Amino acid sequence: MTPIQSYGAAETVTGSCHYLQLKQGPQILVDCGMFQGRATKQANDDFGFNPADIDLLLITHAHLDHVGRIPKLVNEGFSGRIVCLRATYDLMQVILMDSAKIMREDYKTDLKKAQRRGEEDKVRPPLYTMDDVQAVFDLSIQYAEYDQPAKLTQGVSATFRNAGHILGSASIQIDFQEDDQPKTVVFSGDLGNHKDVAMPPPAYVEHADALYIESTYGDRNHRPLEGSISEFKQAIVTTLMNQGNVLIPSFAIERSQEILLLLKQMYYDNELPTCKVFLDSPMAIRATEIYNQYHTDLNENAEALHAKGDSVFDFPYLEYSIKGSDSMRINDEESGCIIIAGSGMCTGGRILHHFKHRLWNARNAVLFVGYQAVGTLGRLLVDGAEEIRIYREKIKVRAKIHMINGFSAHADQDELLDWMAHFHQLDKIFLIHGERDKQEIFKTAIEEKFHHRKPVHIVEYAEEVWI
Repeated sequence: MTPIQSYGAAETVTGSCHYLQLKQGPQILVDCGMFQGRATKQANDDFGFNPADIDLLLITHAHLDHVGRIPKLVNEGFSGRIVCLRATYDLMQVILMDSAKIMREDYKTDLKKAQRRGEEDKVRPPLYTMDDVQAVFDLSIQYAEYDQPAKLTQGVSATFRNAGHILGSASIQIDFQEDDQPKTVVFSGDLGNHKDVAMPPPAYVEHADALYIESTYGDRNHRPLEGSISEFKQAIVTTLMNQGNVLIPSFAIERSQEILLLLKQMYYDNELPTCKVFLDSPMAIRATEIYNQYHTDLNENAEALHAKGDSVFDFPYLEYSIKGSDSMRINDEESGCIIIAGSGMCTGGRILHHFKHRLWNARNAVLFVGYQAVGTLGRLLVDGAEEIRIYREKIKVRAKIHMINGFSAHADQDELLDWMAHFHQLDKIFLIHGERDKQEIFKTAIEEKFHHRKPVHIVEYAEEVWI
C-alpha cells in the first residue's frame, strides 16, 4: 500500500500540497501552494514534512494557492526536479516574482509601523525573498506535454491532461508499480468550466485506483455563461453610449485575458462603441503575452481571434499601460474608456487610482467579474457602500456598480460529476480543495450519482490515505 498525505487543500480551498510516498520509487509532491485568506501566516510556516526528502515536484497549474510556497520549499532543502507544462513554468515566474515583491513591500510597511511602537521584534519576516524565487528557477526542470506520458523514474510516469482551468493547467495521472502490480492515482487539479471564454473543456481521464478531486463548487451549479456575457456587454455599451467610462478590477491571470477576448469579439461583431481600452497592469500584460505565446492551448474561439491578426488579444482599440506614467495619462481621458486594472478585489494596485478619479462620477460604471471576499474594498462596493476611503481621502460612490457572476474558472457540481462519469475504471474518490460543508454536499451528490458503488472520503490535513 502507498500512503498519500495532504498538507494543504484539505477541508479548505487553498494551500494545495499532496505528498505521495512511493514504496518502490521517488518521493513525489503534487503542488506546493500558499494558504490564503485570514489567519494563514502560521499555516504557511510549517510544511509538516522535510522538504529535503522530496525528489519530484509536480505542478498542476500556476495559481498562487498551488505554487506559492515553492520558494520556501527550496529554501528549506528541496533540490529535486520540477515537472510541469512550459506555460505553467512561464506563468509561475510572473506569479512568484509578484508574490515576493508584495511580501517585501508589506514587510517594510509593517516594520515602519512597528518601529514607531517600539515593537519591531514582533514583525514577521517575508515568507521568502526574491533570491529564494530565483533559486526555484535554477533547479532542474522537466517539461511535460499534454497527453504524453512523462517518464519520472524507472517504472514511474506522469501524464498531464488539459484541465481547462487556466493556461497550462493540468490534471495529473501518476502511474507506478507496487509489488509488481500497476497502480494509478489521479490528481484533478482545478477543473475548468465546460464552457469557458478562453479555455477548452477539461480533458477526460480513463482510469484511476484513486482520484483526488477538487470540490470548490461541489455544492452548486453556476449561472449560465451566456447570461453573464450578455450582462457584461449591456453594461459596457450603456456606459459608453452615456459618455461614461468603464472600470474593471481584474485578476491578472485568466480573468483579464477573458475580458480582452470578449471585448475583441465585440469589436469584430460591431457591438463595441468607439472607445479606448486600457490594460493597466504590468503583471496582466506579461500574462497576456504568455497566453498569446501558447495560444494553441486555448479554445477554438481564441484560435479564431488569433487568426485575425497573429494575436489572440490585440485589436485597434486596445492599449497597454506598462509604466506608471502610462497609467497616469489615462486620467486625461474624460470619457469613452474601458480600464482594466488590478487588483481583482481592489485591495491595492492601479485600480485604486482610477477609483479616486472616476468613482464619484455617475456617468461611470464599475464591473466586477470575479468573487469579492468579505473585508475587501471590492466587497464593500458590491454591498452598496455610498462612500469609501482611498489614500485617506473620502470618495463618494456615484458610479453604477455591476456584479456579474458566471465567469468562474472552476467546474460546478454537474460538471465535476460529468467529468468523473467518464472514467472507465474508478475505484476510490477523495475530496480535496473545498470547504468542509460544501464537500459534504458534494460527497452526497457523488454517492447518489454512482449509486453508492464508489467509496468517497473527505481528506483531512496530514491524514494518511492508503491506496
